[in-house]
Amino acid sequence: RRRLAPLNEDNGRFLLLAALIAAYLSAGATVFSALESPSEAAAQLRWNRTLHNFSRIFNISLPELRAFLRSYEAAMAAGIRVDALRPRWDFPGAFYFVGTVVSTIGFGMTTPATVAGKLFLIIYGLFGCAGTILFFNLFLERIISLLAFIMRACYERQLQRSGLLPPNFRRGSAVSGVGSLVGWKPSVYHVMLILGIFAITLSCCASAMYTAVEGWNYVDSLYYCFVTFSTIGFGDLVSNQKATYQHQGLYRFGNFMFILLGVCCIYSLFNVISIVIKQILNWVLKKFECRCCPKCHKSSTRLSRRNAITPGARLRRHNVAMDADGQYDSDTEGRRLSGEMISMRELTASNKVSLAILQKQLSETANGYPRNVCINTRQNGFSAGVGALAIMNNRLAETSDSR
Repeated sequence: RRRLAPLNEDNGRFLLLAALIAAYLSAGATVFSALESPSEAAAQLRWNRTLHNFSRIFNISLPELRAFLRSYEAAMAAGIRVDALRPRWDFPGAFYFVGTVVSTIGFGMTTPATVAGKLFLIIYGLFGCAGTILFFNLFLERIISLLAFIMRACYERQLQRSGLLPPNFRRGSAVSGVGSLVGWKPSVYHVMLILGIFAITLSCCASAMYTAVEGWNYVDSLYYCFVTFSTIGFGDLVSNQKATYQHQGLYRFGNFMFILLGVCCIYSLFNVISIVIKQILNWVLKKFECRCCPKCHKSSTRLSRRNAITPGARLRRHNVAMDADGQYDSDTEGRRLSGEMISMRELTASNKVSLAILQKQLSETANGYPRNVCINTRQNGFSAGVGALAIMNNRLAETSDSR
């Protein structure tokens, strides 16, 4: 009878993250319920009192008054307001709407009312959201490359000042292959700090503009910037909705640029923070690894000491000592003392994979596209992650050790 496979690292990290997200959601719901529930109850009480007083003073029955208020709510949902507002479906308004759709902000202040518009939105959003996510990933790749270039230049200058590099050092020379620059990558924490400072600066500048133009207080402007840049998009505060503004064209351009840069920057920052969260999960898993099973812990300690190769095990290092427990003359020579068996077929297959990775790395380097390919890459196409996670794993330092 086959035994169930033990919980591997990826599944353990996934379950741990799911448990932490559930706890995080529960804690957030508790805090927001405690903060907002009394205010909601007080507002509902004031509204009921106002409704009854209005009905008594103007001699209007409550059912008629509620029917009128329902019609007013329907008019608000359709975009009709008491004060004059800008047209919702002229070209600038429609462009603002499709921008909030493809960026997944979705304020909700403008929605298609016709059946044809709703059906077109489904098809339009499918390709638009996919293309925008691709744009965000490409922006992430380039901003990380730019930060890596700047940080590497600063690192080289620091080494030159300390005397570890010659003063006439040039990138790409033979000297670049020695010393502390071999395999150097920017720190994920430094990148997170730089992106965080840039996001805060951008939000503060945008909040100052919204405070001056829209008339909001500064806290509401900061709240709007975070909700918009993070693509949450509640819609309780929406910019550029008045009929006219002073220097309207300049304000629309500034509003568009702030939202574009803010969404791209916050998206990049979120991905860097997700890498840090993943490292914390890996650290927690290592702390709790096999503590619930002393027998498993003892077995894993013995295997790690013997440097044994087991069927299906991932190659952690490229310089594994093959003769740590003695030489084997053929693949038919029995088991080791610990019970594991090495197969020459699997060893040959793993060597072919490593050779293919090295050939790919040499080919890309010869064509001018060097990549930092790790020898211990897993034997599937999704080993380095997909999308933004793969970009961060390939370009930042701490992620390669956690794989």
